[in-house]
Order: sequence, then structure tokens, then C-alpha cells
Amino acid sequence: MTDKPTSEQSSPLISTKALFATLIAALAVILALFAPIRNSLSRLPKTTIRSMSTTSSPALKITKRPWAARGHADHDWLYTFHTFSFASYYDPRYESYGPLRVINEDRVKPSTGFGTHSHSEFLIWSYIVNGTLEHKDSLGNLENLKRGEVQFTSAGTGIRHSEYNRNRDDEVHFLQIWAKPNKKGLKPHYETKKFTDEMKMDKLVRIMEYTDRLGDKKGDAPIGLQADLSMDASILSPGKKVTHEIVADGPRKVFLQVVMSKRAQPKEGGAKIKIGDTVLGEGDGAYVEGVHGPGKIEVESVGEKSAEFLLFDMGVYDA
Repeated sequence: MTDKPTSEQSSPLISTKALFATLIAALAVILALFAPIRNSLSRLPKTTIRSMSTTSSPALKITKRPWAARGHADHDWLYTFHTFSFASYYDPRYESYGPLRVINEDRVKPSTGFGTHSHSEFLIWSYIVNGTLEHKDSLGNLENLKRGEVQFTSAGTGIRHSEYNRNRDDEVHFLQIWAKPNKKGLKPHYETKKFTDEMKMDKLVRIMEYTDRLGDKKGDAPIGLQADLSMDASILSPGKKVTHEIVADGPRKVFLQVVMSKRAQPKEGGAKIKIGDTVLGEGDGAYVEGVHGPGKIEVESVGEKSAEFLLFDMGVYDA
């Protein structure tokens, strides 16, 4: 005889079936709700998701080269500052920067000067600040250079020249700059152009330019040189800003040099420029690294008088 279950014995089985049915119903509701939510999420703009991540360019590294920390010599007839190792001044930390090899800020007394001497395999130019500088060379050139004029010599396979101050009363103040060419054995070359104060006032004016970027431009074009280097000049009024656009793509080096008005930096006032958080006074320079083109660098005049300065944009390989 088979025993039939009583009502008390069958209740656990009924409860289990009911619970299972409830879970199935709940799962169906969840799935029904999940589909619209999933569809809504898929319609969200993709830009909203990307905006959660940001990227930034590496910060510029600016190293100030104070005017009085440069190499200095007073030969009576010549009063000079050297940004890089030159003549009797030597510092292994400052031998070159990119193609730049020499930036000398020279003042030559009246009726004195540099006698005839030789150069080879260097690009050499003089940026006249005040006074008159006589240039004479073995190519037959003879010129008296004045403010605003830039005289360029590609020494190439060899050249002899002299630089003299024939004036009997006033000294001549100029910056002599050298760069290393990217080719050897060039034919010696000479060129002079004038860049007026009006051209430079509150603007950056291209003075020197790499021949590969210059192309066939003539007339008012910059002076061409065989090195990956550009040089701009500006006379920037207090409170004004200029923006330099990096001349080539990829990593670059930039150097700035503020021209001096006197033989020493003024203790108060004077011309000042600002790049990033770094302020440069008269005679100060700045090495700018971490530069990458395409890009821009802003320079602001923050002093009490207009600031005349040079800006070099160049390749990263040292001379």
C-alpha cells in the first residue's frame, strides 16, 4: 500500500515552485528594463567620454644667463661680454648652443679696432647697435656700418677681414655672432642689409634665416645662412607682447638675448622682457629647452623702457 502525502508534507514543494516562479518573473522585468538603458547609453556622444581625459605639452625649461655671469674682458680699447667660451674666457658649460657658437657684445673705443685676421668654416654676422663700424675684407668689400645694419660673412674656405672704429669721438657698440655651418668648404660670401627701428618696433622681424627655409626670396627677405637657425629682432614697448611661431616641426632650441643700453645693467628700471615666468634685464640671456614645433612662444616687455632683443630659433644639435 502506497502512502499519500498529507497537506503538511506537500507544502515545501509548493513553496519552492512559487519562489522559482517569482525569480523568473523578476529576471524578466530586469531584462526588460536593461534594454532601454543599454540603448540610451549607446546614444551618448563619444566626445563626452573623451572629455574625461586630458593631455598637456611638456613645460618649457628656461635657464637664465645673467649679464654679469657672462665672460667679460676690458682691454681698454675693447669692452666685451661673451655668452659662450671665447678667447681667454672658457667655461665647459657654455661652449655652444645648437648651431650658435659665439655671441659677443662688443664696445670698441674711437680710432681702434680689430686688425686684419683670418676666419674659415664659420658664419659670422655683426648687429650694429650704435656708432659706426668699418668692415674691410679680402673679397674687396669696404663698408661703414651703422645702427640697424647687419653685416654677414660666410667665411667658408677662408677669408681675411678687419673691423675698425674710425670715429674719433664715439665708441661703436655691436653684437658679433657666429654659427657653425652645416656644410664645409663653402665659397666665401658677404652681404649687408638694413633693418630699421620702425621695422622692429613692437614686432619680430626676421633678420637671419636658414637657406633651406628661405628659398629664392630676395629684396626685403632675411639674410640667408647655411645652418638650421633663424634670428629675429624686436624693439618692444613697455606692456607690449610679441609671439614667435616656431619655424620648424619637431624639437627645437630657442635663445633670447637682451641688448644692453649701457656698460652695466641698470640697478633700477631699464628694459626688461618676460618669457614664461622668467624676467630678463639688459644684457641677460635665456636658454629655452623643451620647445617643439609647431608651437608658439610669447615675449612681453615688462620694464620701464623699450627692450631691444634678439630671438634665435634653431636645431638641437650643438656646433
